Amino acid sequence: MAVKKGDMVRVVREKLENSLEAKASDPLFPSYIFETQGEVIDTKGDYAFVKFGIVPTPNIWLKLDQLEPFK
Repeated sequence: MAVKKGDMVRVVREKLENSLEAKASDPLFPSYIFETQGEVIDTKGDYAFVKFGIVPTPNIWLKLDQLEPFK
């Protein structure tokens, strides 16, 4: 998937769980990253900086292959 700034995405649970990123942080991810749409704020290399929801939640860098278009 070619992700670009402004795209609406969600995280693919199967690709995030057991990834290097999951092993490097708390493995209990909040459900909103899988269930709500996030907006790609920036991309750099193989990563995208994603902002989720309208409520105050932390933005997160995720690998591009862990994201899919939000439908």
